[in-house]
Amino acid sequence: MSTKGAGWVDAFLEMMAVERAAARNTLTAYGKDLDDARTFLAGKGCDLDDADAETVEAYFQDLAARGLSPATAARRRSAVRQFYRFVLGETWRADDPSRRVAAPKAGRPLPKVLEREEIERLLAAATRKDGAQGLRLTCIIELIYASGLRISELLALPLSALARDPAYLIVKGKGGKERLAPLNDAARTAVKAYLTERPSFLPKGAKDSAWLFPSRGSTGRLTARRVAQLLEDAAIAAGVDREKVSPHVLRHAFATHLLEGGADLRVIQTLLGHADIATTQIYTHVAGEHLAHVVQTKHPLGRKKP
Repeated sequence: MSTKGAGWVDAFLEMMAVERAAARNTLTAYGKDLDDARTFLAGKGCDLDDADAETVEAYFQDLAARGLSPATAARRRSAVRQFYRFVLGETWRADDPSRRVAAPKAGRPLPKVLEREEIERLLAAATRKDGAQGLRLTCIIELIYASGLRISELLALPLSALARDPAYLIVKGKGGKERLAPLNDAARTAVKAYLTERPSFLPKGAKDSAWLFPSRGSTGRLTARRVAQLLEDAAIAAGVDREKVSPHVLRHAFATHLLEGGADLRVIQTLLGHADIATTQIYTHVAGEHLAHVVQTKHPLGRKKP
């Protein structure tokens, strides 16, 4: 196994932790799946950094030959595909050797989405928290839900970005690309309230911090893992399934609720900072399922007769 391959896997797992706020168990599973692929590739004299399409295809075929459950085999294929998409995005390779292999026909995975009522319950739970903690969590939820920010984008916001009550943010996303992220009245109100208590989160002895969300931890600012923990606590308090709640799910809710409200897919693509419209199109499936459910359960002719 090559040192470069190991380094790329570490970088991929770091991205999953920071940008997608992946749980520890999820990161462990990805690491094991990629280790499995690397072990197979090592037997072929290569690693993830220099494997060709034929060798990756041979690995996928080996998964089926081993008699693994369909779910396990599909998860390992998905881990390799996501890894190579990340590598391609970082321009470490000019090709994706996993692309030529047909994906398993196990149904397209859809992002988890919170209903509007569940968002309201989360916000209500956040406001019930004592003082500064409640104001900070309310601000975090409102900012992500109002603007569709990635957790990495939220935590990288400088204080100066919101000090003058702007109507929108200039966000630096993946690849250093900048985009405008709008702020609604609820988010701006939440920011103002949080800023009055922000000094209580400053590192000990510090007069101020450049970050919007400072912390007394070693990094000097709030971490993605801590935000995920705060959201999980709020979900439990709100009676919302905690498996459905994460910073990335709030971003999904932003996009899906916009689409349900009639927003154009290209506008949503711009707001999310997606380079490819195909990435945004998955929300049409989510919104479509929701609308179909509404018709079936609320329309008089859609209800099943006893």
